[in-house]
Amino acid sequence: MNKFLALFGLLLSLETAWSQGTKPPVRFAIVGLVHDHARGFLPLIQGRPEAELAGIVEPDQQLCARYAQRYHLSSNLFFPTLEALLAKTNIQAVATFTTTFDHRRVVEMCAPRHIHVMMEKPLAVNLEHARAIAAAAKAGGIQIIVNYETTWYPGNQAAYKMVNEDHEIGDLRKIVAHDGHRGPREIGCSETFLNWLTDPTLNGGGALEDFGCYGADLMTWLMDGQRPVSVFAVTQQIKPDVYPKVEDEATVVLAYPKAQGIIQASWNWSFNRKDIEIYGKTGYVLVPQMDILRVRKGDAEENEIKIAQPPDSGSPKDQLAYLAAVARGEIQSSGLSSLQVNLIVTEILDAARESARTGKQIKLPLNPPW
Repeated sequence: MNKFLALFGLLLSLETAWSQGTKPPVRFAIVGLVHDHARGFLPLIQGRPEAELAGIVEPDQQLCARYAQRYHLSSNLFFPTLEALLAKTNIQAVATFTTTFDHRRVVEMCAPRHIHVMMEKPLAVNLEHARAIAAAAKAGGIQIIVNYETTWYPGNQAAYKMVNEDHEIGDLRKIVAHDGHRGPREIGCSETFLNWLTDPTLNGGGALEDFGCYGADLMTWLMDGQRPVSVFAVTQQIKPDVYPKVEDEATVVLAYPKAQGIIQASWNWSFNRKDIEIYGKTGYVLVPQMDILRVRKGDAEENEIKIAQPPDSGSPKDQLAYLAAVARGEIQSSGLSSLQVNLIVTEILDAARESARTGKQIKLPLNPPW
């Protein structure tokens, strides 16, 4: 009876939307609350016509109570399992805020039900999990979205256009990405988050996994999906008393046939940073802040450009709008968010861990291992 009422309510809302000439909101659920990025996602939902939160799956009742109080959420929204939620309501997509280790489980639960999945970066703890995610998504005919904060930086989008579409700095030669902060404990992450973020099994590593994925994602995108030929990495535990199980410092060098990528991921920066430097044969584009470019072409002086995201560009403006557009079938997950790019990201991070462990440069196979 509950399933029938839920379906009837959904059909009624669709009929109302169609009669008014508007698109019905995409019904989605949040799966997991142990990732602190949920704190930034929940405020996006308020007053958004394109998406409707149908439920939240989280078995930790104390965590549910904290979120309900903080964000004024009805207790009726919370369910201990996805099965319990689906018994009461229908959804088209989920936004995942579990441990990285649990991304595979969420996809394998959702794919047979044809529910699209968005998860916080990175895609998976290792390539084995990433391949399983890809296989489940293909079998279920669903799309995977990997959400990075940096995807929504107008400066990164403008830099890509300048480099890859307008070819303003010539062929790429070197990309340097700096990502991180003072450390998750130092900046005040919750204990719930820290318990798994600093666990090598549940997170796949420390700073290398947490922030190395940003640089690998941007570099793979800027290189138009090209895989590096080799990976060399050095990691350190500068603060073993704070992070005894995982590295807090990582530098990774990616070698391409005619370019290099350098990823500097750290829980030891003196300030928050997510910036990138892109050097071509005839110039460079620096993105020191999310909406600023510093550009130099040829012998000309460097020029600073302020980038504004047009409010009516027609493209999704954030991860919620992107999730809704993907779930409706209006767009395919692509670029920075795509499964294909993030399979390569996972391959890079796996090779970086092996390089750091052995002290050797890791040659990647000619053909992708998926």
